[in-house]
Amino acid sequence: MNDSANKNLIRALTLVPAVALILANVIGTGVFVKARVMTCNVGSPDMVLLVWLVAGLLTLAGALVYAELTSMMPRAGGEFHFIGAAFGSRWAFLYGWTKTISLGASAAAVAILCVIFLNDLLDAALSDMALSLLPMVVIGLATIFNLATVRVNGHATTALSCVKVGLVLMVGLGAFILAEGSWTHFSLTGSEGNCEGVPDNARLGWGGFGAAMLGALWGYNGWAIISALGGEVRKPSRNIPLALVGGTGLIILLYLMVNAAYFFVLTPYEVASIGEDSSVAFEVARRFAGPGVAAVISTCLMISAYGTLHTTMLSGPRVPYTMARVKLLPARFGELSNRSVPAVAVIMIGVWSVVLAVSGTFDVLTDVYVFVLWIFFAMNGAAVIVLRKRYPDFPRPYKVAGYPIVPVIFILVAIYLLINTLLVTPVRALAGLALIGAGLPVYQYFKGSHGVPAPSDWLVHQNNRD
Repeated sequence: MNDSANKNLIRALTLVPAVALILANVIGTGVFVKARVMTCNVGSPDMVLLVWLVAGLLTLAGALVYAELTSMMPRAGGEFHFIGAAFGSRWAFLYGWTKTISLGASAAAVAILCVIFLNDLLDAALSDMALSLLPMVVIGLATIFNLATVRVNGHATTALSCVKVGLVLMVGLGAFILAEGSWTHFSLTGSEGNCEGVPDNARLGWGGFGAAMLGALWGYNGWAIISALGGEVRKPSRNIPLALVGGTGLIILLYLMVNAAYFFVLTPYEVASIGEDSSVAFEVARRFAGPGVAAVISTCLMISAYGTLHTTMLSGPRVPYTMARVKLLPARFGELSNRSVPAVAVIMIGVWSVVLAVSGTFDVLTDVYVFVLWIFFAMNGAAVIVLRKRYPDFPRPYKVAGYPIVPVIFILVAIYLLINTLLVTPVRALAGLALIGAGLPVYQYFKGSHGVPAPSDWLVHQNNRD
């Protein structure tokens, strides 16, 4: 094995960049567009806010669970170690396999969104060829930037998160201060709105509530990013729990504020009737700032989309990097550059993202991403309980508040969401299960070729090399 295999990741991320990573990864486009669909799903502003709150509390429960697991095993790849320690190398591999495949789809989709916002900024001046080629350029730039040190990327992410938080505050506070809104809007309903593209079985009732929850959870998606970078956070036993809980709590407050602002300015009927090609945030901002706000909103949305891409390209490669270090992928993916960055894994994710952006097949993968994600979220919730019983004396710098109630609630709600998705959108759910299952023969190959050690040998009791 070459010298790069003997290098270790550098713990260079302090608390502020760690929180910024969560903010930059979570605050994307969902909070600016999902209110329309969610109003159609549940009907009224108070129910929309309730869904955002419940989804936020569920996310916070997940953050508490991950705080214990990540401070217990602060290593690159995070969830790969947690699942492997609790359920064995096969499930660890299937998580890593699914995450790696899905990451390329997520990166491709966000890069395309970034270019769409650029086209809006330029008043639709981009040609069809430019719209096809520019996502590859954006992915290429994000790949190159992520070959820099984690310290440099931490500073870049802090700047990007400031733009994202600034956009939320600009829309939210601007609406309350400058717009001619009314609190009476909260007593109205949007159930009779146009609801373009929203299926009947996802409107009102438990089906609608479940669909709205999935929309809100998409808006919160990305809160677990810091676990993948556990091997690069300074003082992980302190900074990781603070970043997870503090970052998630701040996002919940921001989301509730800006969604309340939407309904203060617009009636729920108006929100539900907004077209699919527009955003609620833009319509609200236009009310208090006029048409000239379009350039500012489009610029901020473009930067916001790139911020999500940047953090995806930062954290994602740590998963195949970790898999290679335990011989579940080719050794090349486990090599570090002179800057202590898993450069081969970064480039591999970048190339895979470009392939999906060109082929268009990322649409299928992004459709199943949330469903698959919550399968492994549920497993990580269960991992806290399993590892408490299996390794009661293993050092835990942070323990889940409210154990075992918090992880049990997290697991039960995750199961509800999975069942609801299976019933409402069975094709999406089955495609997600097929994606996971496709990794089994690949696992058998690497297990047979390299003799993967038992979880107790390399997931829990190994020295923390990273």
